[in-house]
Amino acid sequence: MRYGITVSMLLAAVGALLVTGAVVLAIGRRAERVTRRTSDPRPPEPGVSGSLVPFLVALGQALIDGGEPVSSVQQSLGRVAAVNGVPDAEAVVLATALFVTAPTLGTVQTAVAPAGTEQLRLEQMDALHRLVRSAERGQVRPADGLDELNRIRLLPPAFGPAVRVAGYTLLTTGLALVLRADWTGLWAAVLLGAGVGLLQLATDRAPARWQPFLPPACAFGVATAAFLLARLVPGTGVLAPLAAPLVTFLPGALLTTAAIELATGQMISGAGRLASGSMRLFLLALGMTSAAELVGAPASTVVGISAQPLPTWTTWIGVALFGTGIVLHHCARLASLGWLLLVLYIAYAGQVVGGFFLGGVVSAFVGAVLMTPVARLVARAANGPPAPVSVLPAFWLLVPGALGLLGVTKYLGADPLDALDTLLTTAATMVAVALGVLLGSEIRWAGHPAGQRKTR
Repeated sequence: MRYGITVSMLLAAVGALLVTGAVVLAIGRRAERVTRRTSDPRPPEPGVSGSLVPFLVALGQALIDGGEPVSSVQQSLGRVAAVNGVPDAEAVVLATALFVTAPTLGTVQTAVAPAGTEQLRLEQMDALHRLVRSAERGQVRPADGLDELNRIRLLPPAFGPAVRVAGYTLLTTGLALVLRADWTGLWAAVLLGAGVGLLQLATDRAPARWQPFLPPACAFGVATAAFLLARLVPGTGVLAPLAAPLVTFLPGALLTTAAIELATGQMISGAGRLASGSMRLFLLALGMTSAAELVGAPASTVVGISAQPLPTWTTWIGVALFGTGIVLHHCARLASLGWLLLVLYIAYAGQVVGGFFLGGVVSAFVGAVLMTPVARLVARAANGPPAPVSVLPAFWLLVPGALGLLGVTKYLGADPLDALDTLLTTAATMVAVALGVLLGSEIRWAGHPAGQRKTR
């Protein structure tokens, strides 16, 4: 065993990488044939000037709501403007607003709009990025694009409340297995996950002013149950039943996006997202520390790992359950399930291999480097989800936010010195994931630009 990873788990991860690698090569060969049949972009059509700026603004708002880094949003808007005959359009994109300026019909049109006020579901993100690809090729007129954006915004959830709660229970169960729960902790995570999923859907339409109270309320309820379980059943690890039900509150993707933006020079947006993610961690930690005070549990118990966890092979089942739960709860297309699982297994297997040889922090870098180009290649397959859709669940699986939650909780509790070490580890993990995504984004499959896919 090395860095907590057994040799058998390492061999399983290597085998998973070999199998998924074969699938990726098959996708690459098929994508090569598809690319030869891809049509060239259509020339800009007359009459687009009046609706171009509103379309760019609405498209930028949707991309920001989908969690895209601001540099990616700027590039997409620039390509859409250029293909519509306005190559000198400019966009200033922030995490909560954007400014678009375009010279059209002899005048300069400028528009300002707020953004980042709504979170898109995976099915909406899927449809959005398909629209972006078509718009970048000039295959969608701006007026038609505006209509499509309105349709995407109004899409009803693909699954009903019961299925979505079941999906949240599944993803909680899967993450608990990945976190090496024992049987007691696993069943606790299942029940708590069902409760949190139900509460999330029940408060989905609550006014925005009440939304900040949901994370600490859920954290308080989950932590109270987990700490009571640890007192009633000695030896039960509380990490799995504590972190798994709160997984969608953990700002892993937000903090990683912040690190990407800071690394690429987007200081204002990066700092804003970092502050937002840190505040979410503090809200969760507030609920957890309040629960610890109520129950009388020492702060050190939040890192408790079971002395008798389930076998290591159950972690691979956990990845499948996690991916299935993500699809059901966040309403991704069912046809994308297999592709999402492929990216998740690549990320997890890469993390295991990296963790065995390089340790925990660098393992996140290895997982991110491997998953990013695979997600871009999957996006070129028939029925494959766009890369942001398949990468987002992988961010949640890498869980940099969980480490930050533990560090903040300890800092507010009785172990501030150990908390600083955990917070530094979290920061290093975020940077590692961000660098892995940036490096993975530069990997190109032979003869093809990343992200190209079959036109429809």
